[in-house]
Amino acid sequence: MSELTEKYLEFLSGIRRYSPRTVAIYRDVLDRYATFAGAFPGSVEVRSLRNYEMHLLDECKESPRTVDLHLSVLSGFARFLMREGLLASNPVRIVPRPKKEKRLPDFFREESLKAYLDATEADAGEDTLALLQALPPGDKTAVSLYKRRLSRLIISLLYATGLRRAELVGLNRGNLDLRRGAIGVLGKGNKMREIPLVPSICKEISLYLESVDRMSGCSFGADSPLLVTETFRRLYPVYVDRVVKRELGGVAGISGRKSPHVLRHTLATELLDGGADLNSIKELLGHSSLAATQVYTHNTVERLKTVYDHAHPRAKNTEKHGSKD
Repeated sequence: MSELTEKYLEFLSGIRRYSPRTVAIYRDVLDRYATFAGAFPGSVEVRSLRNYEMHLLDECKESPRTVDLHLSVLSGFARFLMREGLLASNPVRIVPRPKKEKRLPDFFREESLKAYLDATEADAGEDTLALLQALPPGDKTAVSLYKRRLSRLIISLLYATGLRRAELVGLNRGNLDLRRGAIGVLGKGNKMREIPLVPSICKEISLYLESVDRMSGCSFGADSPLLVTETFRRLYPVYVDRVVKRELGGVAGISGRKSPHVLRHTLATELLDGGADLNSIKELLGHSSLAATQVYTHNTVERLKTVYDHAHPRAKNTEKHGSKD
């Protein structure tokens, strides 16, 4: 990795305030391109970029979406080179992008998630907390009760707030305002937003915090992580992924991909179906543009088409006429 690319990554981290994960993605793309095309910056030219695109598609078998990501990263780097006076124009702009298949956001059915929340309600309740408090810290049963409560809260919070996985694990106790029923979230680009919490979630969080304090035998400050493992360490992304897959794996009506992001899609779809306006959903989810939020309207339209085809007289008549021909 050259000094120039290191300078660019420092610019992304320090000036643009990109997250460490995003900077790591940029670093990997730039490193792969540098290995393929040679040293920066002279190799950032149309022929080399086009050959790299074909290399990713044909030899590496990368998806069009991944290739588009690579080209976007390289385009950002080219703009940086222009600011440094090392390029006269951005060559990535004239490289054709591969066609991407449009995918509708996955989401879970409301009745399936309701079934899960009903089935695990006892894990989040006061009776289970009383049982945990009656056990000595470190007891195996107490640890099991705590892990069940934590798993349920992870699903509840993701579903109720639409948080990204990184936002969830980054929450601190100081972000929480149970009196007002709100939580402050540090999102992409280090932008803060506030998300409302319904009373049932506030109560669930409060009981969870009591269980943490009981298990640990101490109190935690505002800078302490909100959600912790059974060893009182901050949650990490893989832990959250495993919980979502395990908790929703056996729920009737839930199939396909099970991830924190699908819970985020589910909330957005349900809010839109419930009459929420796009701008409100945009603010809740922390999208930088309305275009990112509008993708959820496609889910709603597809569901509306299904209802129309089954219920509208004109649609029924069309089917009958079609069967006669």
